[in-house]
Amino acid sequence: MHGRLPTVADLRRSGRISSHEIVAAIDMYMRDPAAEPYRFTSGHSLDIAALVASSISPAEVANRAGPQEKTFRNAVAAVVMAAHPTAP
Repeated sequence: MHGRLPTVADLRRSGRISSHEIVAAIDMYMRDPAAEPYRFTSGHSLDIAALVASSISPAEVANRAGPQEKTFRNAVAAVVMAAHPTAP
């Protein structure tokens, strides 16, 4: 993490953000894709709607095999874990 902004995964490994918070952030987005940025208890925030809009192609998700909602959720989770949240 030295010399670069930490990702959500980095913050999870260091204990600054919990797995439960990550799941809650993804759940919030899945319920309301227009939701405001999610604020973690550490003070970091993440605009999941903007991340998804810039990273995930709905056509790409639709063309994958398997249940679409689960496939989409997995894609959202991958984008969230690789994201660099705004520091407090």
